[in-house]
Amino acid sequence: MISQKAKYALRALIALARSHGTDNTQLISDIAEQQRIPKKFLEQILLDLKHHGIVVSRRGKAGGYMLLKSPDTITFGEVMRIVDGPIAPLPCLSRMAYRRCEDCREEKSCEVRRVFARVATATREVLDGTTIADCISGVANDDARALTA
Repeated sequence: MISQKAKYALRALIALARSHGTDNTQLISDIAEQQRIPKKFLEQILLDLKHHGIVVSRRGKAGGYMLLKSPDTITFGEVMRIVDGPIAPLPCLSRMAYRRCEDCREEKSCEVRRVFARVATATREVLDGTTIADCISGVANDDARALTA
């Protein structure tokens, strides 16, 4: 399950992507109201995304936030890792924060690890292969419909 913070971050980026390519910024208060995200929480999220070069802020009369990167280069996986850290379901499967499981005798023969390695691979393929632009264009919706058909 993804965190509420990750869900809010993705929704905020999708909102910002809708005006990408224009020189328009969006106010935190407008995004918060539109996406039903607590304003203070959204401020923290956007600050994290700013530090990672995803969004940029402007001050002044035309101030607010806008995407720094193109929506077709921002993947769900990238955002999830920024907000929540490693995506792996087990520490021994993490690419960024590998840690051997304390109760495991040998990773190569671990049945649990083998199953969750497949889960991790499939999850990474979807998250790293889906961009913010895909959500706006409907590609992500088409993929979801195909999975439930």
